[in-house]
Amino acid sequence: MGLNGNIHERELRAFIEATVHFFGHTTGTPPNIGTPFLRDSEEEFYTYTGVIGISGERRGCVYFSAEPEMLREILRAEGEPDLSHDALCDLVGEIANTISGNVRRELGNRFMIAVPVVLEGKPERLRLPEQVRAYVIPVEWRGHRSLLIIALE
Repeated sequence: MGLNGNIHERELRAFIEATVHFFGHTTGTPPNIGTPFLRDSEEEFYTYTGVIGISGERRGCVYFSAEPEMLREILRAEGEPDLSHDALCDLVGEIANTISGNVRRELGNRFMIAVPVVLEGKPERLRLPEQVRAYVIPVEWRGHRSLLIIALE
């Protein structure tokens, strides 16, 4: 049974583990994961958001949202000299894609992931279908905050 009728505990755990793995493997420093909570309409996104569409048996979206300072620090940790706007956009999409791809490997073919879409600027609200409740997973890494948001039917 799902935690909220939409997301199962195993799925939520898989997203958390994939996030910890991404940061630990990519930067050598694992993140601190906050307590997941249900998203309400007041939750804000950060400046850069990578969005992955999920289709198949499960449908919805996965969002990774971060500020440019965090993304630049990740690029520096990777040894990447290009800290341009385009590099930040590529990175936020790559993070969302890598996390979703690792979850797909863990949970199987019911997670079909799309190519990432990157949103720039702070969207006031991303509209989700009313029947889909989304979990927000706060992620802190080297003093920078970001959000992983999972909305699955």
